[in-house]
Amino acid sequence: MEIIAQLEKVSYIYPESSNLVLKNISLAIHRGEFLGIIGPTGAGKTTLCLTLNGIVPQFYGGRFFGYATVAGLDTLTHPVSTLARYVGAVFEDPETQLLATSIENEIAFTLENLRLPREEIKARIPKVLAAVRLEGMEKKSPGELSGGQKQRLAIAAALAVQPALLILDEPTSQLDPVGSQEVFATIKELNRHLGVTIVMVSHAAEEMAEYADRLVLLREGAIEAMGTPADIYSQVQLLQENALRPPQVATTFALINQKIGAVATRSLREIDSIPVTLDRGFARLNELKSFYHQITPNPPLSSVSDPLNPILRVKNLCHTYPDGTTALRDVSLDIAEGEYLLIIGQNGAGKSTLVKHFLNLLSATTGQVMIDGRSTGSFSVSDLARSIGYVAQNPDNQIFNTTVEKEVSFALTNLGYSPEIIIQRTEASLEAMGLLEYRSYHPLSLPKGDRARVVIAAILAMEPRIVVFDEPTTGQDYQGAKAILEVSRQLHQMGKTVIVITHHLYLMPEYAERVIIMGQGTILLDAPIRQAYHQTDLLAKTYLTPPQAVLLAQKLGQLSGYPNSLLTPQEIADCFQRI
Repeated sequence: MEIIAQLEKVSYIYPESSNLVLKNISLAIHRGEFLGIIGPTGAGKTTLCLTLNGIVPQFYGGRFFGYATVAGLDTLTHPVSTLARYVGAVFEDPETQLLATSIENEIAFTLENLRLPREEIKARIPKVLAAVRLEGMEKKSPGELSGGQKQRLAIAAALAVQPALLILDEPTSQLDPVGSQEVFATIKELNRHLGVTIVMVSHAAEEMAEYADRLVLLREGAIEAMGTPADIYSQVQLLQENALRPPQVATTFALINQKIGAVATRSLREIDSIPVTLDRGFARLNELKSFYHQITPNPPLSSVSDPLNPILRVKNLCHTYPDGTTALRDVSLDIAEGEYLLIIGQNGAGKSTLVKHFLNLLSATTGQVMIDGRSTGSFSVSDLARSIGYVAQNPDNQIFNTTVEKEVSFALTNLGYSPEIIIQRTEASLEAMGLLEYRSYHPLSLPKGDRARVVIAAILAMEPRIVVFDEPTTGQDYQGAKAILEVSRQLHQMGKTVIVITHHLYLMPEYAERVIIMGQGTILLDAPIRQAYHQTDLLAKTYLTPPQAVLLAQKLGQLSGYPNSLLTPQEIADCFQRI
C-alpha cells in the first residue's frame, strides 16, 4: 500500500521543557486508511497530530528529533503553508475554527489564503458542502448551525483544500449524540467512498471500533500498542491500565470470560477472542446461550426520605423565548430531597431551559417553580444560592479568582459571612474535594477535571441542598468524567439532591436512580433508570442511543425468551456460569 505519511524515530520536547512529549515514534500511514489514535490525557496525541502538519516544531519551536514526511514532503524543511495543501486539520471545538459570516464565505476564506483563482473557489464550494451534507445552506451564518453542523462545516473547510490527509482531534467530544453521529457518518463517507485518508484522535470507543482500520495506543509519548480495533480493544486490561474505556461489548465479554473460563468445545473455541463491535457481540451471545441463567438484579435502595414533600416542584411550566421559540410546554415535575435525578434528551429538548428556571435565570411564561413550596421568583440571588448550586459544562466560565482558596471563599465573603464561618467552610470544602494542597494555586493552572472540582468546592461551601450538573462530562476523557461523577456521588451520599444533565448514558447506571427523558420541550418519560434505559424506541425518537450493555441485555432476552432489565456489563456477566 502507498504510504501517505511517515514518521521515523520522532521525538519532541516543547520549549522550556526537558520532558519528551513524543518518544521514538515510528509510524507509517497508508493512503485511504482510517487511523485512530487513542491514549490517556497527556499521552502526546495532539502533539503527534501537529507533527503531521509541521506545526510541531515549526510554530512551537522546541527540539525535534527524527524524520517526518507527508505526501513526500519533509515537515521540517517545507513551511506549514505548503504542508496545509496536503494536510487538513479539524479540532475539538468548532466554535474556535469558524470566522466568516456565511457558510460559503467560511470555505472561500480557506481557499483565498491559498490564492486559488476565483472560479476554482466557486467550483469547490458546492462539492465540499455536498460531501458533508450541508448543500443548500451556503448563505446561512455559521452561528445558526447546530454543534454537529458546525463541526461538519469545519470539516468542509479543511476538505476544500483537497488534502491527501485529514486530521481530526476529538471532533465529537463537545457534541450531543445527534452531532456526534452526523460527524462520524460524514467521516465514514469521506473515508470509504471518497478515499480520504483519516487520522482521528477520539475517546469514542464504540465508534472507533466500528469505523477505524487501525489503532495506535500512545502512552507517555510512546507507542504502547498498534493493531486493528479488534486487536487493541479486546485487550481490556491494557486499556484500563491506560485509563481508557473499552467498548462496552469488549468489557462485557471480558467479564464473561472470567465467569465461565476457557471453553473446550469446538463451536466455542474462540471465547478468548473478545468481540469489540455490537454485531459480533450479538453473535457471541448466541454462541454462549447455553451458559446463560436468568437473574433478577436487586433494585437500588431509594435515597428519598419523604417523597410526598418534594424539595423542588415544577407546575405547568411553559417558556417561550423572545424570538418566538417555545422551549418548554406544560412541564410538571416533583423532585424529592435526596434524589439522584438524570435528565436526558437531544439538544433543543428543553433540558437547560428547565434547569435555568430552577436557578431563576429565566422567568416562566406561564407556570411556576417552587423550592420547599416557595416560588423561586421570590428568592434573592443569595438566598437561592444557599438552596441550589449550579456546575456549568465549562468550569472556566465560573472561575475568576487568582487562587483556589479565594475562589472557594469568594461567595461566602461576598454574602457577608463571618471570618470564622468563611474559614471553616472553605477548609471543609477544599478537603472534601481533595484540593487542600492546591489552595494557593491559580485555578486555571489546574487540569480541567480539577478546575471542575474547584467550582464544586465553591458551591459546596454555600451548603446548598440541591446541586445541578449541566453536561459535566462533555469534553472530558473517561477518567475525568468518572472523577466528576464520583464527586456527584459523594455529594449525594452527603444527603444532597443531585440533578445531572448528560448525553453520556453509559456513565450513569452506577449513579442515577431516576431518569427524565425530554423531547420538544416536554417530558416524554419519567421512570426509574432500569425502565427508562430499556425504552429504546423512545430514546431513538430523541436521537439517543442506549449503552451497548442495554442492547446486549435485550438481545439476551430475545435469545432466552426471558426479558430483563440489565444495565451494565457486570450484570450481564453475572448471568453466565460455567457448566
